[in-house]
Parts: sequence; structure tokens; C-alpha cells
Amino acid sequence: MITTVVFDLDDTLYDEIDYCRSGFATVAEFLSHLPKAAPTQRIFDVLWKQFTAGNRKNTFDAALDELGMGFDEKLIDEMIQVYRNHVPKITLPDDSRDVLCQLSGKYTLALLTDGFLPAQRLKVQALGIEKYFKCIIYTEQLGLNQSGWKPSIAGFEKLLHSLNAKPQNAVYIADNEKKDFIAPNKMGFLTIQIIRPNRLHTKTAPQADAIARYKIYKISQLSALLEKVKSA
Repeated sequence: MITTVVFDLDDTLYDEIDYCRSGFATVAEFLSHLPKAAPTQRIFDVLWKQFTAGNRKNTFDAALDELGMGFDEKLIDEMIQVYRNHVPKITLPDDSRDVLCQLSGKYTLALLTDGFLPAQRLKVQALGIEKYFKCIIYTEQLGLNQSGWKPSIAGFEKLLHSLNAKPQNAVYIADNEKKDFIAPNKMGFLTIQIIRPNRLHTKTAPQADAIARYKIYKISQLSALLEKVKSA
């Protein structure tokens, strides 16, 4: 019997690319105030071009090179902090809100999310979703050097303890097959992958223990799937 429904955040309850766009716009505004900098829109266009072309690890370096702006490690660190600490311009999609409202009357809802702590908290606040969850686990708080991040079981263990719940009565909904489902599968959660059209993480995992038991393509399909599982 399912009593507890746990959600991932990014690319599960909203499109993470919207957060990225918001972050790059804020970084572009920051850079535009430096001496001899390009206009804000030009900087944003170059950042966005690099990112959407697949340069996810060295976006800032490559963009500054293209813009002809000199930089050092200190400036890159400042840009990273601006990105992670900005107040994001993101909104909760209507279908996600509808599902959270539907499920909150039937199940205990929780959130478990990886990511750098200031950024994840600011996302949750911007989306206005704290009220739906009895427990929110930010895995950044659980260990040094991202050791508490998925696929670690630490966040899931803490969540179950906080809710006094059992894994066989819990379901985890997330997006990234490379890391999201390894721990909950091992622990006995029911796992559901949501495949949003604009998701950032599209790679599949070669190992069977990383694959979610079910897949859905719209969050609006979740309620019906949970009812189906309950009656099976």
C-alpha cells in the first residue's frame, strides 16, 4: 500500500531549463556592469548559445572567450556564485500544481533533491511548493563534497526516518535515469521516471538497477498510475 509519495525537483515538477535561463540572464546582467563589457543581451545570447550547444561544464569560460572579455578564476567563481544565489524567475506549471493538490489529500508528500543548497532552496521558494510537503530533504546538507547526493541512500534513509515511513509503502518520482533510481530501487521504493520533453538529462543507464519501474510522459498521468498500482 502506497502511503508516501516523494518527488525530485528539477525536471520533475518544472522544467530545469527555465532555471538555467533565469540564471544566465542574471549572470549577463552582472557581467554587463564590468568595464568595457558587452551589452546584457549580447552576453546572455552568447551564454545561452554555449549552454544549448551542449557546453555544460565550461559555459562561462567559453562565453567569455567568445565575447573577448578577459577573465580569471576569481571572476569565474563570482559568476558561479551569482548563478547559484540568484532569485530564479520560474513558475510551477499548472499540471504540477494540480497533481500536488490531488495527491496531498491522499498521501504524505515529500521532496528529495540534489543540488547546491542555496540554489535548491531558492527554487523551492520561487515555485511556492513548501506547503505541499511534510518533509523536504536537500541532499547537499548530508555530506561533504556531494557525498550525500544521489545515488547515495543517505537522503532516502533520512526521509523515511523523518516520516516514520517504510520503503515498501513509498514511491519516488524523478527524471534522471543515470542516478535518481539506484538508491530507491535498492531500498524497495516503487520508482517512476517522468520524461519531460524539455529535460536536460537524456542519457540512459546501462545497468538494470538504475531503471525506474514505470515511466510517464506527463505529470498529469501520475495520479492514475498510482491508482492503478494500488488496485493491482
